[in-house]
Amino acid sequence: MSTPVLSILVPGYNVERFITDCMDHIVAQMHGGHELIVVDDGSTDHTAARVRAVQAAHPGLRIRLVEQANQGIADARNRALMEARGEYILFVDSDDRLLPGSLAALERVIAERRPDVIATALRMWHPDAPDKDRDVYMSYEPEQTITCQDAILTAFFRDRHMYVWCKVFRRDIYAQEAMPLFPSRRLFEDVAVVPRLLQRCRSLVYLPHVLLAYRQHPVSITRVISEQWCVDFVSALAAVKPHFERAGVSAAVRAQFDVAACHFYIGMVKNSYQLPAAAGDAVRGKVRGIFLDSLFAPPQQVLAGMAGKGKQAARTARQVRRALDGSRWFHFQQTAVRKIKLWQRIERTRASQR
Repeated sequence: MSTPVLSILVPGYNVERFITDCMDHIVAQMHGGHELIVVDDGSTDHTAARVRAVQAAHPGLRIRLVEQANQGIADARNRALMEARGEYILFVDSDDRLLPGSLAALERVIAERRPDVIATALRMWHPDAPDKDRDVYMSYEPEQTITCQDAILTAFFRDRHMYVWCKVFRRDIYAQEAMPLFPSRRLFEDVAVVPRLLQRCRSLVYLPHVLLAYRQHPVSITRVISEQWCVDFVSALAAVKPHFERAGVSAAVRAQFDVAACHFYIGMVKNSYQLPAAAGDAVRGKVRGIFLDSLFAPPQQVLAGMAGKGKQAARTARQVRRALDGSRWFHFQQTAVRKIKLWQRIERTRASQR
């Protein structure tokens, strides 16, 4: 059997509510040059049965179900990579939708350009609130073959959309990394991996096609930001730094990396205020050191540079400085904001139940 042009990889765990819809949006676009591999990561519901039903309905397509004991999404991604045989790799999360025309659009770029990676646009999809849907485009020059590594990486860190499913890499790029690639049992596993893969790419084509609808789940009042969530969020990008140091990335890439790290850090700090007070204080102390170690330049130099790069960057710089300095006003402000948002969330939940 010929080598597939595209391997579509879907890791899933207990997604019986979504997996049929996800697969239907994929198989409607498939032909003999594609393979679809679903890794069921030890589901305890009917996920595997739903996958088999789609298989049975499409006997002419290359659809495989791989079952393993529960190990987490990172290990499910690693297993899918081991099974893939396609020239290019497309990840699709099991609760998302591959939008119409996506496989054909990717194949056109592959046939015409054969780049190391194809970057795409995406949709923030709110099934329960369609008025909130928005399409997100990258800052790359569209439909051009970009061969400058600085241009590939600086735009990536400037955009800060680090999802693995909107970057379609050649399988050879994955093969250059030691396996298993995605860090086991860690959250934000793609943030730790995608920059490393991009650093290996010598050509990128940006396809401004909205490839995938990224499902935004309604936030439950029971949603809890854990210590692991906070630590993994900042550690994911920090884990990239030593790889970039060994690769000798340019000063421009390092500077944009530091700015992205600041945005990630302050996002974690704000979310940490959902934790109980003592736990929040402890995790912020722990993550502070991880963040500082992740920077290439001294923090004051990074923050001073951000101050002159527009309102959003300047605001982030001020907040990072206050967080690092232990500002009492910042602490009070964030505590108040989180309490107000929790109250609003509770009220919305109550209203929906009336």
